[in-house]
Amino acid sequence: MKKILAILALLLVSQLAQAQSRLHEILDSGVLRVGTTGDWNPMSIKDPGTNSYRGFDIDVTRELAKDLGVEVEYVATDWKTLVNGITANKYDITGSASLNMSRAKVAGYSQPYFYLAFVPVVQKKDLAKFSDWSDFDTPDIKVAATLGTVQEKMVKDFFPSAQHIVIEAPARDFQELLARRADVSVTSNVEAATLVEKFKQLAIVPVKEPRKPTPIAMLLPQNDQVWINYINHWVELKKTQGFFKATAKKWGLQSL
Repeated sequence: MKKILAILALLLVSQLAQAQSRLHEILDSGVLRVGTTGDWNPMSIKDPGTNSYRGFDIDVTRELAKDLGVEVEYVATDWKTLVNGITANKYDITGSASLNMSRAKVAGYSQPYFYLAFVPVVQKKDLAKFSDWSDFDTPDIKVAATLGTVQEKMVKDFFPSAQHIVIEAPARDFQELLARRADVSVTSNVEAATLVEKFKQLAIVPVKEPRKPTPIAMLLPQNDQVWINYINHWVELKKTQGFFKATAKKWGLQSL
């Protein structure tokens, strides 16, 4: 009898979890809420004039909404509150976020669908001063990072002897570099490529190799396995069909 009651209890818990899943709430409401920062070119770029978004993440989440048969609503967020927005039910899913074990303590992740690594960016006029990562680990070097990003902890680990300038969004670390208030910022190879294209005074330091190869994925509510399973099945299907590769190519992205 105890075994039967235990099985019934498990079935009940499973049914309640499915009934309360974000997946069913999205299907019932007809709206997929996506948290995005709008400041990570070319993943998510916000046009302040029209309050609209474009980029790799936007194409991905619009495709997800289309396959769900719902509308997509973009919810503005920033890096320091990205995870909080998931846990506080401000949105159902985020755009791309680097896989990070601190985030994984409180939020779930989808399967990865893209891989990047990190490189140092400096003023082009200073390029001759630097050739390797160790060149930045000195007390006279100012290293900029954006609060709440994986780079914030990264630069402190990479350059413990340097001065750390942590910037709070909507400002960004590379703006400190442009203003000459910092000597270097560390960012993904993806963003670095767009920065040096847009700002001709910046350059990527030709280090021997990028550091911290990292998968990127979408953040999800940690305790909603039904929603996580759906997204993982969707990611796997789209990977198999070449959707992510085609979308990356459209935005000039090259995965590791």
